[in-house]
Amino acid sequence: MKILVTGGAGFIASHVTDAYIQQGHEVFIVDNLSTGIKENVNPKARFFEMDIQDSQIFDLCEKEKFDAINHHAAQMDIRLSVKDPTFDARNNILGTINLLEAAVRTGVKKFIFISSGGAIYGEQDYFPADEEHPTRPLSPYGIAKLTGEKYIYFYHKTYNLNFVILRYANIYGPRQSPNGEAGVIAIFSNKLLSGNQPIINGDGKQTRDYVYVADVVNANVKALTFENNDYFNIGTGLETDVNVLFHKLNHLTNVNAAENHCIAKQGEQLRSVLNSQKAKELLDWEPQVQLEEGLKKTVEFF
Repeated sequence: MKILVTGGAGFIASHVTDAYIQQGHEVFIVDNLSTGIKENVNPKARFFEMDIQDSQIFDLCEKEKFDAINHHAAQMDIRLSVKDPTFDARNNILGTINLLEAAVRTGVKKFIFISSGGAIYGEQDYFPADEEHPTRPLSPYGIAKLTGEKYIYFYHKTYNLNFVILRYANIYGPRQSPNGEAGVIAIFSNKLLSGNQPIINGDGKQTRDYVYVADVVNANVKALTFENNDYFNIGTGLETDVNVLFHKLNHLTNVNAAENHCIAKQGEQLRSVLNSQKAKELLDWEPQVQLEEGLKKTVEFF
């Protein structure tokens, strides 16, 4: 299969690229390197430094006639989306539409879209949230991801574009950047190992559903051959708060740093955890890596 992976120089999509290549697929990567890094790019993939908003996307899709597009590229900083909603919308809504237009014009058979379970559900009514939970995003980023899903449904109904939507929980593991606002496991690991003090926002009792990147890769592999059109939560169903994460990482790094807190970040979601039973039943997917094992592998990487 000939596959275009957007954001393939980034954390998650570079791992997905590796898996697709290992399976024998021909992979092309589009990444503008705004957050991705060239070192993550698999040498067996063909790399194009290009923005998903560019008109060149049409030329590339027309020339290569991709069988599938795996769309990971995104502006994923929630706080930046609040600060600059227009920038977020250009990247995450208009960029996605550009890819969808290219897909239907050039006969792409499968469109895999990466959405966000935590961001689109907002503050949850029940825990864990399944796919039927109300969608009440609290950030422009979440709004944009949900909008992307709606556009995909439009292109499916209007142009018969086949799709799989994966609604990620909080993904962690090797290659995650420790330099941004997101990715607390990468941030804490890097700070502890470099002798800097991690800072916990607020009381540290906010919870997330942490999924190891290898499990997420497996979901992307299964999505390629899924014969229907559907959307799936990709999570563990388990909540872990930030204080617990800090102490686990403190132990794994043998640093014994003090537990320091600062003022809570405004608008931060308190609890987020996903029910992935649907993925288990229909996609034959469930997480395999326990948190302790994943944290150990992540610390070893850093």
